[in-house]
Amino acid sequence: MFVQHFINALGLGALYGLIAIGYTMVYGILRLINFAHGDIFMLGAYFVFFATIQYKLPWGLGVAIAIVGATACGLLVDRIAYRPLRGAPRISALISAIGVSFFLENLAVVIFTGMPRAVVQPPWLMKPVILGEVRLIPLGLMVPVIAFVLVSGLLWVVYKTKPGLAMRSISHDIETTRLLGVSVDKIIALTFALGSALAALAGIMWALRYPRVEPFMGVFPGFKAFIAAVFGGIGSIPGAMVGGVILGFVEIMSVAFFPKLSGYKDAFAFVLLIVILLIKPTGLMGERMEEKI
Repeated sequence: MFVQHFINALGLGALYGLIAIGYTMVYGILRLINFAHGDIFMLGAYFVFFATIQYKLPWGLGVAIAIVGATACGLLVDRIAYRPLRGAPRISALISAIGVSFFLENLAVVIFTGMPRAVVQPPWLMKPVILGEVRLIPLGLMVPVIAFVLVSGLLWVVYKTKPGLAMRSISHDIETTRLLGVSVDKIIALTFALGSALAALAGIMWALRYPRVEPFMGVFPGFKAFIAAVFGGIGSIPGAMVGGVILGFVEIMSVAFFPKLSGYKDAFAFVLLIVILLIKPTGLMGERMEEKI
């Protein structure tokens, strides 16, 4: 049964890692925690629900539409809520992020209603393969593979392309980068787009893994992904994925080996956050960042 739990933990951790990357990329550039990120995750799940179930589109097309739609929402959030506050005190941007999160959640309640909706799982993704005592589901195997392929591609973009070079330059000194002729706002928008696309894809896979969508479905996964980003080292893309995987293992294995503690599985994530902040505040792979006044 350990193999079964291992696969489940790896899949859950990969989803946390995908969401955490959005947090860590935005923080790495703007020193801003984008609290609306979990709601972009929720919108991705809703968009694929309406595309495939309400409008009967093929799954591939529905997933593409959902990712594009959620990415557009992420760009809109940056354009309306964050860009006008670039030069404002950091607390203003933080308050704006919290406000946007509440706005998106309540807007979803108004538009989609607060009633949970069932997501139909494609049979080809859910047909189990039995290997001894291990019950493997294609979706469970695909999630970590897709996640690690996407992270590898993102690292290539960040470290091997000119936009990636601009991202790293902005993370060190935004004003000097602007003086060098870089369109800072476009690079920041690209950062939001990449993070939102990953969050949307994570929301889609989450909706398939746990077949239900509702307006507040992004709250706890968003909190846990933030914890994963802090644990791995906020500002570090590999650290976000490592933190997500570790958090997934902590959550699944604690319930597997201590079933009486299953009611406290969400608390383990917050205990982990407290421990890492006490022992190593910069996280496993993070670097100490000097605050700029």
